[in-house]
Amino acid sequence: MMFAKRLKQLRKRRKLTMQEVADYVGVAKSTYAGYESGYRQPTLESIQTIARKLNTTADYLLGLSDYAEPVEPNNNAREWLNHEQLHWDGVPLESEDIELIRMLLERVVRERASGKNSPE
Repeated sequence: MMFAKRLKQLRKRRKLTMQEVADYVGVAKSTYAGYESGYRQPTLESIQTIARKLNTTADYLLGLSDYAEPVEPNNNAREWLNHEQLHWDGVPLESEDIELIRMLLERVVRERASGKNSPE
C-alpha cells in the first residue's frame, strides 16, 4: 500500500489530476485510480512512466528510497569521498584508506594547477 499512498501524495504535491497522469501513462482514469487505491498494480513500464510524470524515481514510489526528488549524481570527488560505507568491489574502505586517496587526489590537483603535469 506504500506505492498507492506515495503515488497519491506526490500527484497532489505536483498539482496534477488523475486524468493528467492517466493520459500520460496511456491508461484509463479508472485504471489509474485503481493504482492510487491499491486495487490495481501497474506494470513496471507504467511505474517508470508515472515516475517520469511525477518527477520522481520508481524506487521512491515503490518504497525503496525515502527521497522523492530525483538525485543527480555528484561528480565532485571531494564530496564523494565523504560518503560513509565506501567500498571497492565490496571490500570496505577504512577511514585511513579514504584519507590516503584524498591526499593523493589533492597532490594530483596541486601539481596540475602548478603546471607540473601539463603536456609539452
